[in-house]
Amino acid sequence: MPEQAGRPRSGSRGRLLASGGALGAALVLGCPLPASAEAVGPAAQCQVSDPRLPELSGLVAVDDQFLAINDGGDQVSVFLLDAACQVADVHTAALDPYDPEDLAVAADGTVWLSDTGDNDAIRGTVALIALRPDGSSSIYRLTYPDGPHDAEALLLAPDGTPYLVTKEILGASGVYRPGTALVDGGTVALAKVASVNLTFTGTAGGPVGQAGQVLVTGGAVAKDGSAIALRTYTDAYVWPLSGSDVPAALAAAPTRIALPDSPQGEAISFAADGRNLVVASEGLPSDLTVVPLAPETVATLIPAEAAVPSFTDLSRSGLSPITNGLIAAAAATVIVWIGGKLRRHPADRRPADRRH
Repeated sequence: MPEQAGRPRSGSRGRLLASGGALGAALVLGCPLPASAEAVGPAAQCQVSDPRLPELSGLVAVDDQFLAINDGGDQVSVFLLDAACQVADVHTAALDPYDPEDLAVAADGTVWLSDTGDNDAIRGTVALIALRPDGSSSIYRLTYPDGPHDAEALLLAPDGTPYLVTKEILGASGVYRPGTALVDGGTVALAKVASVNLTFTGTAGGPVGQAGQVLVTGGAVAKDGSAIALRTYTDAYVWPLSGSDVPAALAAAPTRIALPDSPQGEAISFAADGRNLVVASEGLPSDLTVVPLAPETVATLIPAEAAVPSFTDLSRSGLSPITNGLIAAAAATVIVWIGGKLRRHPADRRPADRRH
């Protein structure tokens, strides 16, 4: 598929319910071997069965609902799922992406998609796509300093800095963030700021056997900014976060949580309470599973201070595109996206290839 993220397409915009929150994370090279969390009873909340979501790759909890995207596709589409995993709404943007992989929601209600998939490591640029509550959208192109990478985890730090975590077969994933302010329609260079080395865990699951235990497939940050997480096909890793000093937080040993066996687990979010994880897999039907954090893990989490960032800051500041913090859970507001008529997509519009 030729690289084409951001090319205009025809189509109407839909309405999408979203709420403030900030997501993000990074990892540090050589972190100590993570401790395993005691199993505390993962449970499927519901099953995603809508044919428009055959490759669920990105997930964000919004109160008792969820935002979700497919892996790949030929149009930017963000789905709103209710608590029973039924599609309640869908928002589309007039952009033709290359390979979206993950999403996050900023405190101002902007939904961010990472168009960063690159299985063959051939893309000259990758992209971040911003869908704002006023119905407008922007495309921000990025280049790696060390050649192309496949990245499936988007991590939006509490101060608004976006991080990409690459998916590496040897388990040494790179962590990158923009080196300068993002430019709408332009291209800026990424800077490598950290690495993470994952080791084999023995947890079953995924489409590629043992290698799936070290491949990073998604990321999330708790809505209150108290924790960050990455997942592989088989396991999740959680770190407490204080403020927005992501590298310092991730220098500590994370808690590892073995996830339920699934065909191709790529989606992860913190639940709205920040004290549970929610995970899902590609394939239909897909269980949306709630994974509780162990009490000793929850005890280490410290909510961030409340603040509302502005989108203007994102395109004008330096290494940290948004300088304000996130909205605390108690002060979060619900934003209604109104962008015209609701557009439902036919069931047969699926990506032409299967991405792992």
